[in-house]
Amino acid sequence: MTSKKTLNTGNLATLGADRLAALLMDISQGNAAIKRRLRLELIGEDSPAELAKEVRKRLATIARSRSFVDWQNRKALVDDLEAQRWAIVLQVAKRAPADALALMWQFLDLARSVFERCDDSSGTISAVFHAAVGDLRDVAQAARPDSKQLADQVFGALVHNDYGQYDNLIHVLQPALGPVGLEHLKQRMVALSAEPVRKPAAEERQVIGWASSGPLYADDIAEQPRVSTVRLALRDIADAQGDVDAYIAQYDQKVRKFPKIAAEIAKRLVAAGRAEEAWQIIEASEHRHPGLPDFEWEDARIEVLEALGRGDEAQAARWTCFERFLSARYLRDYLKRLPDFDDFEAEQRALDYAERNGSLLTAISFLVSWPALDRAARLVMERAKALDGNHYEILTPAAEALAGKYPLAATLLLRAMIDFALTQGRSSRYGHAARHLRDCAGFAAVISDYGPFEPHDAYIARLRREHGRKTGFWSAVS
Repeated sequence: MTSKKTLNTGNLATLGADRLAALLMDISQGNAAIKRRLRLELIGEDSPAELAKEVRKRLATIARSRSFVDWQNRKALVDDLEAQRWAIVLQVAKRAPADALALMWQFLDLARSVFERCDDSSGTISAVFHAAVGDLRDVAQAARPDSKQLADQVFGALVHNDYGQYDNLIHVLQPALGPVGLEHLKQRMVALSAEPVRKPAAEERQVIGWASSGPLYADDIAEQPRVSTVRLALRDIADAQGDVDAYIAQYDQKVRKFPKIAAEIAKRLVAAGRAEEAWQIIEASEHRHPGLPDFEWEDARIEVLEALGRGDEAQAARWTCFERFLSARYLRDYLKRLPDFDDFEAEQRALDYAERNGSLLTAISFLVSWPALDRAARLVMERAKALDGNHYEILTPAAEALAGKYPLAATLLLRAMIDFALTQGRSSRYGHAARHLRDCAGFAAVISDYGPFEPHDAYIARLRREHGRKTGFWSAVS
């Protein structure tokens, strides 16, 4: 049962309207964003038309602003933008969807001016505009705009997508665009691609850089955004129309051989019932980085094999992927397709293989996540001297997972990180190393036999002998 002290809407409702109103007034003092949000709520309850007018006015004010927004003031801007977005989506859209659609376009049009004067290194402002694009789906469907007019708005947005604020727009608005709108948008993009490009005379061309292929000219670089916009839009339109051939046409023959692109094409061909063509695409692809995994390509290849009725080969591919990458996902997919009782034997064979893996850290990570904690603990104790304490992102969660049943193995993982921090003089990690040492002290109370490893007291004594002068660490321990 949830405590009455838990902060949630149900418990807050028990305070009553008067008490909540007083709290909101108190909280809003000195916070312009909260005051603005509350005011929008009040206006919306009274008149949706007035609310739309208020939001429109605020958006225009934000658009006119020219002051730079650094990281310290970014939250206030985000709160302001979110207040306007929620007012449009939660209030205006419910009563006046056509007004809400117009406001959403006005909101998204802010992106360029906002990004030009803002530090968005954290991506929080981008997230606001991407959320607004997602909101367009329901707002547009409720507003039911003319499909060609909507397509024209989408076209205008995509050719000014300087900061990626309109990414995924075609997919989001596909239901509202419908077949007529999609075809209209397609024709506008085709027309854009066919517009003549003015090429300056050879002596007038400006070189702005150099590449391995030769000079880079300003006019070629200026043309790239248009080419990219058209290609990406036609690709998304082809997906929306279910036209696989039009999708494939957006990639030249060389690009179709890239594993990621080949995988995307193959999946669409399989969905269209053209598995043989999909296999040809997969087989023709070229792995540019043989040592790196191309999971999308592997998945697509397995999907094509299944579509061709070559289930045994698909299973062999899953096992191979497991062996190459120690991938739990591929192993689970492999096991669930085996007959009853065969899966247990195959699982044990897979776990044996994982324990023998040449990469100790990869093996530990896999065994802990599977989970096969007994095997992970055994592996840690057998190869403790080979543990690389620099990889805290693997050893820390592994120690946490093993602590309950295998405290000695957890201790060895923690010691590896402690030893690395001290031996390498990584003072930034001393606080974490001190915490690990305190955890080791806690485990010592339940470890009855350290076997060939140093007992806790002996380990601390050695640390003091070897690293006694590292006061930053010892002060963090105490």
